[in-house]
Amino acid sequence: MHENKEIYISPFSTRYASKEMQEVFSEQFKFRTWRRLWIALARAEKALGLDITEEQIAQMEAFKDDVNYEVAEERERIVRHDVMSHVYAYGKQCPAAEPIIHLGATSCYVGDNTDIIILRKASEIILKKAAQVLKNLSDFAMEYKDMPCLAYTHLQPAQLTTVGKRAALWMYELSQDVLELEHRLDKLLLLGSKGTTGTQASFMELFDGDEEKIKKMETMIADEMGFPGVVPVSGQTYSRKVDAYFLSVLSGFAQSAYKFSNDMRILQSFEEMEEPFEKNQIGSSAMPYKRNPMRSERISALARYVIVDSLNPALTAGTQWFERTLDDSANKRVSIAEAFLAVDAILNIYINVTGGIVVYDKVVNRRVMEKLPFMATENILMQSVKKGGNRQELHERLRTHSHGAAAKVKLEGGANDLIQRIVDDPAFPLTEEEIYAELDPKRYIGRCASQVEELVTYTIQPILQRWHDGEIQAELKV
Repeated sequence: MHENKEIYISPFSTRYASKEMQEVFSEQFKFRTWRRLWIALARAEKALGLDITEEQIAQMEAFKDDVNYEVAEERERIVRHDVMSHVYAYGKQCPAAEPIIHLGATSCYVGDNTDIIILRKASEIILKKAAQVLKNLSDFAMEYKDMPCLAYTHLQPAQLTTVGKRAALWMYELSQDVLELEHRLDKLLLLGSKGTTGTQASFMELFDGDEEKIKKMETMIADEMGFPGVVPVSGQTYSRKVDAYFLSVLSGFAQSAYKFSNDMRILQSFEEMEEPFEKNQIGSSAMPYKRNPMRSERISALARYVIVDSLNPALTAGTQWFERTLDDSANKRVSIAEAFLAVDAILNIYINVTGGIVVYDKVVNRRVMEKLPFMATENILMQSVKKGGNRQELHERLRTHSHGAAAKVKLEGGANDLIQRIVDDPAFPLTEEEIYAELDPKRYIGRCASQVEELVTYTIQPILQRWHDGEIQAELKV
């Protein structure tokens, strides 16, 4: 917990985002990555014939993790330029290498390539946590794949589904977000080293016009940083559409989690299901009996933030003038980081909730049986017609009986007596046993169990094989 109570501290740091995601967006990760990129550049330039020595690279390697922040910060107060301040500070630690640090590069060489590396690292954390949610949901869905429950259209009781099949809907949407993010990672390339306007003119000067050496230099840098290549063309920066693509995917994760959280909040109101509730948790300051779905509510709140935040890089991408403008910087450093921190927080809560969902099966069954008589009328009609009944006449009788039973429930607060009304009506050529046989809920769940099994086997398991390398227990900070 931060000790200074007199300044603003982001709630992502204190309440929501995980330590591992905060580390990815930390100053430490950024500046250490800058140094690795400077080393990769120097190593490639040396290999391609520039006058760079092993001693210079060895000095740079020796201090790649030992960032002298005080020197850099003092220098930045003078020159008002963060990259040149860190070039200066690195040079003070590596005097032999000072003349060749950042050779031929522009600020975006370290700034933008680091941002791409951060996008990849942060996305991998998201994918691993999403896989844990999918693992939790797949276990839950398989356990409840054939437990009938009411399904809703327009939030009105429709027909039946199963508790597990409903979880499969949550799973499927999240799995599509995983595939989208994987696609973005597959297409992600480094900026490379393109120079001030993307022409690589400075490297043409360094390498005496040898274009093949320039291309080889970029390939070597990409290999060292673990990327399949660099973008073919750019201005000074990588296209800001990349940020828009990634935040669009993060918005998708938020949308899927939002859907889940709203469903959970409604189900908790129905008293069918409940998110975990700790022994000493307080639901309301005024009403001691309350068990509010605060975790699902927090998912909803953070999801709205991400969905709206995804507009930021889209607007930024559209307003980059010619080869670059700097009105992206302040917006980008806030919007990208906070989108990842927020989705990280959402998934932490999502893991927590799905790891301990409580199902009240008796309430679920009671609610099914309250509505099932209405849903069974079509089957009763078909069975009656098979035994010689008149379809039109019986349809009208069912309509009358249904309205009468509904009125008893709604106007008198009584029990649903529709089936007994049908049993007592001699127009229906069915025995009491035959009529009540139509009230087996499992006759109305269709392929729910098979659909759950197929989704888990063919869609979820491959994702888990790629990303689930051990259980993640997401403890909430508060």
